[in-house]
Amino acid sequence: MATLQVNGATVAYTDTGAPTGRPDAPTVVFGHGLLFSGWMFHPQIEVLRRRYRCVTLDWRGQGDSPATSSGYDMDTLAEDAAALIEELGLAPVHFVGLSMGGFVGQRLAARRGELLRSLSLLDTSADEEDPAEAKRHRLLASVYRVVGITPVRRQVLPLMFGAPFLSSPASEPLVREWTRRLRRCDRAGIRKAVLGVANRVPVRDELRNIALPTLVVVGEADVATPPARAERIAAGIDGARLEVVPDAGHTSTLEQPAIVSSLLEDFLTSVDER
Repeated sequence: MATLQVNGATVAYTDTGAPTGRPDAPTVVFGHGLLFSGWMFHPQIEVLRRRYRCVTLDWRGQGDSPATSSGYDMDTLAEDAAALIEELGLAPVHFVGLSMGGFVGQRLAARRGELLRSLSLLDTSADEEDPAEAKRHRLLASVYRVVGITPVRRQVLPLMFGAPFLSSPASEPLVREWTRRLRRCDRAGIRKAVLGVANRVPVRDELRNIALPTLVVVGEADVATPPARAERIAAGIDGARLEVVPDAGHTSTLEQPAIVSSLLEDFLTSVDER
């Protein structure tokens, strides 16, 4: 995995490069959700890389990006994403963000719209965290920092994945892989990332500043950022398209990969054909 120095942080990223025979193909940049990495988009990248250059980045302290002493707030992460897009000469890009990646994507689109070609927001919110949930997340983060994922896994899994997915034995290998990857990360970095999400500032008043083709996707069984939050985002962005994914929770890219890949491919094609 490649790395780039941006804003005093080392950011890990993957880059498929341009598809064969399409040197000028547009780029899709993927921003992952909390407790994940760019890996969560691997089913979509396998589909989209035939027509697009696909780039993922790992937020500070997650995936293969090392922990930093600070900079886990959503505004700083948006600056990290903008710096990576500029350093790699990718603009304008299609930005796809899930959950935490969506918090970043909304800020990028509202403040640095010239860097983007379109915006896809998956299982995310423009609101602040619910106070009770924020308190719970801070507690789980503190416990995780000391003892790791095992003692809190039972509480975390229903937030990360929907009930239909978790009830299927076929989900077990993927959940094991998620757990294995999470255990590789620095616990202090993960704690700070969780706090960055729990303490985030809302951006709903900035949605009116987004003037890009926008797709909003949410799993119908998402309890972390329920469909009502997606509806508010779609209502706040002029012309935004809302899609609800059946039998999917918060991690729709892995729970219903074919559906999400199809939605993204259709949306990106429609934007590029305008």
